[in-house]
Amino acid sequence: MALQLYIGNKNYSSWSMRPWVLLTQAGIPFEEVMVRFDSFDTGSAFKKRLRGVNPVGKVPVLVDDGFAVWDTLAIAEYLAERFPEKHLWPADAKQRARARSVCAEMHSGFSALRSHCPMNIEASLPEVGRLIWRDQPAVRADMARLCGLWGELLAAQPERMPDGSAPLLFGNFSIADAYFAPVCMRLKTFALPLAADLAAYVDRVCALPGVQAWVQGALAEHDFLDFEEPYRLGR
Repeated sequence: MALQLYIGNKNYSSWSMRPWVLLTQAGIPFEEVMVRFDSFDTGSAFKKRLRGVNPVGKVPVLVDDGFAVWDTLAIAEYLAERFPEKHLWPADAKQRARARSVCAEMHSGFSALRSHCPMNIEASLPEVGRLIWRDQPAVRADMARLCGLWGELLAAQPERMPDGSAPLLFGNFSIADAYFAPVCMRLKTFALPLAADLAAYVDRVCALPGVQAWVQGALAEHDFLDFEEPYRLGR
């Protein structure tokens, strides 16, 4: 039986984006199961659809021959063990530990950036981004940490990979890049300031075929969910 990945709206669901991009970019076959957001109330169609699949009623959920794995980090670890030939973590033990560390930091941190700049791939909101940057010191602090983290990781990579391409966070594509892909979407939507080398990394992530495929799916949805977009009244 093929792997199944339960996801929410591609335009909004940053958590769903991570394992979807990871699977797609790594070339691991899977069946997408879209569960569109309507609300997150107990009686919502979204919650009813997930009932029996995931005890916490959230996406994403990976199902492998009836066995469910939820939470993006658990899914990433499961895939790394299930498909070792895909080299989803760095080969070096210390680099692998560092990659796990930065993914865990993203998983539990950067709350101001995630709260004030929710993922919305379809939108272009530079004016909102300028107000957030002006008025939210916690967002500026998150961005300072993010830029320092990315800068340190990229500085440790070679200028060019053996195929001539510019490196990602750990050289070749890894779970870490999939993990930060939704952040790249946020930075694009809200046009938050970045140094040139970090903006180039964002562009490289956005150009990955797995990310491009997700973006195209997001643009095709044409859903507007007001509870996901408190900063505007419609598309």
